[in-house]
Amino acid sequence: MSQFFQIHPVNPQPRLIHRAVEIIRDGGLVAYPTDSSYALGCHLGDKQALERIRRVRQADKNHNFTLVCRDLSEIAVYARIDNTQYRLLRALTPGAYTFILPATHEVPRRFQHPKRRTIGIRVPDNVIVASLLAELGEPIMSTTLILPGDMLPLNDPDDIRDRLEKQVDLVIDGGACPYEPTTVLDLTGDQPEVQRVGLGPIAFLEN
Repeated sequence: MSQFFQIHPVNPQPRLIHRAVEIIRDGGLVAYPTDSSYALGCHLGDKQALERIRRVRQADKNHNFTLVCRDLSEIAVYARIDNTQYRLLRALTPGAYTFILPATHEVPRRFQHPKRRTIGIRVPDNVIVASLLAELGEPIMSTTLILPGDMLPLNDPDDIRDRLEKQVDLVIDGGACPYEPTTVLDLTGDQPEVQRVGLGPIAFLEN
């Protein structure tokens, strides 16, 4: 049975943030709010937790996982970025975007796209996530919380608890989130390529 923490979306309780991070470090699978939808997250180095996410999502080996990072300096540890990409990331983070970038050697192979060796990178504009990352001191391996057969991601923490009570270790109730997932931008080519239109605006790409 999963634990259920009600964490204030503006002033997160340090005790609950600390306990949530302990659960992540101990190999736990956590459902948590972001600035788009709820997400599933685990420790970057935990292979078993990753396989649990795959089972919940019924994700195949080509599924793109996302590293949820604190800021641009942390992104540079896990993804190779040039000056043009850096300027775009600086303009769009924090925000509801996921960026596909070439992974560095700091990213375990099992988290990378098996053929392209890329990784999704994200810096959410969410106080709870920022608090978790500050306490953890490293990224959270993450994926949007869309269950098999659903068209939209989950955004109600009570619904998440009812549906995933035996599959996750912690549900963080940070209030309702938008139903839309992030906008996904592939930055591995000469120009940004929109892989998924989501909550993050893309009008700037048309200029």
